[in-house]
Amino acid sequence: MGKVALVGKITHVPSMYLSELDGPRKGTRQDAIDGHVEIARRCREAGVDTIVVFDTHWLVNASYHLNCAPHFEGTYTSNELPHFISNLPFAIPGNPELGQLLAKVANEHGVETLAHHATTLGPEYGTLVPMRYMNADQHFKAISVSALCTVHYLNDSARLGWAMRKAVEDHYDGTVAFLASGSLSHRFAQNGLAPEFAFKVWSPFLETLDHRVVQMWENGEWADFCGMLPEYAAKGHGEGFMHDTAMMLGVLGWSEYDGKAEVITPYFGASGTGQINAVFPVTPVTGKAIPKAQASAADGFSLVSSRL
Repeated sequence: MGKVALVGKITHVPSMYLSELDGPRKGTRQDAIDGHVEIARRCREAGVDTIVVFDTHWLVNASYHLNCAPHFEGTYTSNELPHFISNLPFAIPGNPELGQLLAKVANEHGVETLAHHATTLGPEYGTLVPMRYMNADQHFKAISVSALCTVHYLNDSARLGWAMRKAVEDHYDGTVAFLASGSLSHRFAQNGLAPEFAFKVWSPFLETLDHRVVQMWENGEWADFCGMLPEYAAKGHGEGFMHDTAMMLGVLGWSEYDGKAEVITPYFGASGTGQINAVFPVTPVTGKAIPKAQASAADGFSLVSSRL
């Protein structure tokens, strides 16, 4: 019935907002902003009605959660970086119907998920920043998905993404884009060194690791990447433990995915972290369910098999 038209891995660095404002950082993140604008253009061209954001700034300690209120509006200041994002106005249409459908199908596939449509809960900046540049005219509806998952298996995050694709394709009358909003390596600069690392990655090891990952994405080396994701998340200080990336790959078909990434905004450093805007062509999936994660001696957020 429905269609998944676009999947992407996107940056949400708060310096994009600083880049709008008068001062020494003005214009310095225009390339990242332009990448968001280009992704939005492609979504419009594809007829997307709703963008689902896997938000690595929404921390949850049990279950998976969707914020699918009918409308989001307010003024946001980051509690993490209030000197970067302060008094940011936002207004975004929501999609309660789709949000509840996504949760319903995820639960049917064994992933405990709750949809919150009657809520005063506002989105985090992993959703607000991209929507600022992709959706200033409120053309798209948006749903935010918790992707800073503290006690969750990467398997289940991949299965959540797979179930959400099934929900759209089997039950939704519309066109959807899924965006993984989070960094590559995510080791912030040590306190006191942030200005020095404003446009740099924290270490040569992390930068080299990130570049190899981008190369794997561009080459379509998905079985190898899925196999290394848990260790990459750990050793690369993965934002949200890289649950957004697992969700994204679940949508695409995990290790059986046969597409290749297209980089929209080339890799860049920001406050020590590694960032990118990239899109992934949506190709057919086999329809085979991703198995539920089992308890293990391994770290909960790091347990994932290369073939789910």
